[in-house]
Amino acid sequence: MTAALAADASGLSTLIVEKSSQFGGSTALSGGGIWVPGAPAQRRAGYTPDPDEVVDYLRRITDGLVSDARIRQYVDAAPEMMEFLEKLSPWLEFVWKPGYADYYPELPGGSELGSTINVPPIDLRVLGDEEQNLLTPLALAPRGIKELRSFYQVRQSWAGKGVLVKLVWRMVRARVFGDRMAAIGQSLAARLRLALKDRGIPLWLDTPMTQLLTDDGSVVGAVVLKNGRPQRIGARRGVIVATGGFDHDMAWRKEHQPTLDQDWSFGNPSATGDGIRAGQQIGAAADMLDEAWWFPAIQWPDGRMQFMLNERMMPSQFIVNGAGKRFINEAAPYMDFGHAMIEGQKSGVTHIPCWLITDHRSFLRYVVAGHLPIPKIPFAPVPTGRKIPKTWLESGVVKAADTWDELAAKISVPPGELCRTATRFNELADKGHDDDFNRGDSVYDNYYGDPTLPNPNLYPLGKPPYYAFRMVLGDLGTSGGLRTDEYARVLRADDTVVRGLYAVGNASSAVMGRSYAGAGATIGPAMTFGYVAAKHLVSHSQQQPSVPGGTS
Repeated sequence: MTAALAADASGLSTLIVEKSSQFGGSTALSGGGIWVPGAPAQRRAGYTPDPDEVVDYLRRITDGLVSDARIRQYVDAAPEMMEFLEKLSPWLEFVWKPGYADYYPELPGGSELGSTINVPPIDLRVLGDEEQNLLTPLALAPRGIKELRSFYQVRQSWAGKGVLVKLVWRMVRARVFGDRMAAIGQSLAARLRLALKDRGIPLWLDTPMTQLLTDDGSVVGAVVLKNGRPQRIGARRGVIVATGGFDHDMAWRKEHQPTLDQDWSFGNPSATGDGIRAGQQIGAAADMLDEAWWFPAIQWPDGRMQFMLNERMMPSQFIVNGAGKRFINEAAPYMDFGHAMIEGQKSGVTHIPCWLITDHRSFLRYVVAGHLPIPKIPFAPVPTGRKIPKTWLESGVVKAADTWDELAAKISVPPGELCRTATRFNELADKGHDDDFNRGDSVYDNYYGDPTLPNPNLYPLGKPPYYAFRMVLGDLGTSGGLRTDEYARVLRADDTVVRGLYAVGNASSAVMGRSYAGAGATIGPAMTFGYVAAKHLVSHSQQQPSVPGGTS
């Protein structure tokens, strides 16, 4: 959508072709953050990160896997992209609330204030008939990162209690007044769609792309299925592939990511790698197909996936592998945690699944697996009350026990080792510092921790019952794809350009390499390189030959 807006603003005839019956993709299912250091919203607040320092930060975390040209392009073009959107449409409002740190704030160029940009909530009724076409995430979501943080601290702060009251009030308003307020990723997708509507940019739903058309090695259009019939569409300037990754093509994933046992992806249900394959079929190269935006998660028996984010930062918990041992700073960025699970699994010790261990006091004090630590509320949309839900225990996803040996037996780890791990963890928690994995040393670790404690991420486990939550290797989508240059042009294996073809988002190999700079490090590059691709297509591409019998 960003690419289409940029192309249209430059005077080009623009069409968006969408495979799914709904628009928004993985963005509509996400937290909606956009990682843009130096964004106009930051500058308005008096904060401007040094671009050279941000480049250095990205160089460090990508570890030589990404060219300096692509990194520099991202750092320079991302703020420009946001300024363009803000000026283009009144729907496109962007805000910055400092405090959600980059994921490696201690590195040179990293920021403790963070560079995650968001959009305000929006009433989806303004979409009119298009509202039914917006991909819908889970309901009852707090509005943005700051509110989410307060929500997780419902027992520790009045701000958390205030967020809970707001959520209940929103539910009441929705029933009484018909409000249909949406935030985070849904708001972002809705706002972009409204900007498209205002400019008359067509969006074809239920129209999968089946083939890229070429002439003398250049991409000159695509074949799509519209109303079940093939249609050839000519592209005089070029085609921008933004079809996402291959999140739900398990045969392809197991080929490149053999540690995966089943489909645990949170990505767009329609993301099966169509654009990547189409590029490869005409000679484009792909890179990092073994990689994804890993995110540890719970999978419930009905297949529903649930993030494990704040739980890994809670004070009274630790995570063990099949040997009953801790293996990482539990509060580490989710990408790092996923890599640790994969590398551990390769070692021959079970890390997929692993188990989050906590106690009943923690269950009654913190938000765990969506359970709110408040008195039982009948008909609440999420679990409440002082008892762990019976359905959780019956599912086998959660185990409960009164001794470490009993719990070890239930999760199939050596009993002596689990007891030793718990004893060691409690000793470190009493001391106030995690000498083994440095949990709590980073400002990022602290964000969803307990601010009432000296170390927000450490507190001893107390009396039983003890609980173990089964964690699997979830992801936000795959992050490897077509190789591109700094203008998002698709490359062949010999680094020559596939003329007329661009790839952005998860259809391209990530500018973040195998890392994750901060919240919004997927959407930020997707929007930025969509903008870059459109601008380059306008200013550098010569008009392509027309497609005989096609629509231009």
